[in-house]
Amino acid sequence: MSFNQKAVIIGAGPAGLTAAYELLDKTDIQPVILEATDAIGGISKTVNYKGNRIDIGGHRFFSKSDRVMEWWQNILPLQGSPARDDLILEREVPTAPESKKKEIGSSKIITASAPDPEQDDMVMLNRSRLSRIFYTRKFFDYPVALNWKTISNLGLKNTFKIGLSYFNASVNSVDPEESLEDFFINRFGRELYLTFFKDYTEKVWGVPCDQINADWGAQRIKGLSIKKAISHAVKSNRQKTEDIGQKDVETSLIGQFMYPKYGPGQMWEEVARLVTDAGGSIILQHQVVGIETEHDRVQAVLVKDNTGEEKRIEADYFFSTMPVKDLISSFQIDIPADVKDIAEGLLYRDFITVGLLVDDMQIKNETTQKTIRDIVPDNWIYIQERDVKLGRLQIFNNWSPYLVSDPDKIWIGLEYFCYEGDQMWNMSDDEFSSFAISELAKIDIIDKKSVQDRVVIRVPKTYPAYFGSYHRFGRIREFTDQFENLFLIGRNGMHRYNNMDHSMLTAMLAVDNLVRGTTSKDNLWQVNSEEDYHEENGA
Repeated sequence: MSFNQKAVIIGAGPAGLTAAYELLDKTDIQPVILEATDAIGGISKTVNYKGNRIDIGGHRFFSKSDRVMEWWQNILPLQGSPARDDLILEREVPTAPESKKKEIGSSKIITASAPDPEQDDMVMLNRSRLSRIFYTRKFFDYPVALNWKTISNLGLKNTFKIGLSYFNASVNSVDPEESLEDFFINRFGRELYLTFFKDYTEKVWGVPCDQINADWGAQRIKGLSIKKAISHAVKSNRQKTEDIGQKDVETSLIGQFMYPKYGPGQMWEEVARLVTDAGGSIILQHQVVGIETEHDRVQAVLVKDNTGEEKRIEADYFFSTMPVKDLISSFQIDIPADVKDIAEGLLYRDFITVGLLVDDMQIKNETTQKTIRDIVPDNWIYIQERDVKLGRLQIFNNWSPYLVSDPDKIWIGLEYFCYEGDQMWNMSDDEFSSFAISELAKIDIIDKKSVQDRVVIRVPKTYPAYFGSYHRFGRIREFTDQFENLFLIGRNGMHRYNNMDHSMLTAMLAVDNLVRGTTSKDNLWQVNSEEDYHEENGA
């Protein structure tokens, strides 16, 4: 493939790799991806620890966008035969009759048999979704459903208070919604907010809900409310769907999702291979430290490799997924004082995962869903106990049986939210894993003696925060949008709590704009601001 122009893409996460793939597929522009770390996939990477794979934050491959759903299946086709646990449990799951694939730069569709997960590695599994809340040592549906199980767990008195509070919020809503607290109360009532949302959300973000911008709710759960949860519960009791698209289901209520056999990193490692095979370049351990501009265009970036050597790379187009805070500080021009001040005030929440290999768990499966060894069937569990710092618990066996090297063991991930440099972040791996094990034992989920192995993984700047100087972010957008050949895409690239599919859509639309010669970036910023885009999807 011959190239007439070049594009520099900062970051080898989902947005950056999607942009590279789309450029190769639709243009004669050569993408050069610069990645500061030594890994592909960003926070959507999969960490392989002794054959046990960790999905950082949990990534359900589901989107309301047909374009994204088809794009994923073009890379990893949906299973055509049962997976390992499907076979063992004699469980019926929707499978695909065939796979369809289009090569980069081609319009020809190649049809083949759908892959068998027991024989083929390049396959997407169809998995059941179950996430629940663990509170007062009991399981509650997530999202919270006002059913007999919830009433039994809460008691009639608390249930009545929640219902009365919801009615009051319905007739006396907070207007305007200025904080995340206002957002929650308007949709769930004060009592339910205080019971299930306040403490957990503040555990995640480290600040009170009344100090977090209401935009966070609009990014994550805009379409969800008690009314929708009850309506879904009634419908789901009447009918089941085998449609992986689930178009008529609010995303936080979906019943199934796609998932790569070996975790999300498998998807992005395969995309990286396709990109390089088609002529793109991926350069790891190269950090952008400078951005040169002239008038309304970016001319070049300065990068530093892991030896400290600097080089200058010119290009015709630039796509950035790097944290906005770092992007602004990299400009080699006099930045307007207010833009600099806002960028320096942007905050991020950081993330620690502890992987534990255990013989057994003390919590038992009391659902109707069959599982191997009868472990609880949840993909992840929201830990809303107030006496521990643990935020979520993933059970990797339920994401994919192929993530676990020994099927007789249970492979779990404990998720903590912190700030880089704080007490939790600065603990040694041994100290932190011991602390995490003690917390899990404290709430009666495991026995310490059942732990066979452990690993700690730290991920900085996982969650762009909706506080600090965020309320003034529009000024930064105004500044960056003036550079017609610079496209901000992805979660950290736009300082928006986007999910993986939303990050991909920003990259796709940026390339669409480039192809059409559109200089406005408005459509990029509209992704995940309309209800159809919204999705509850972990990290």
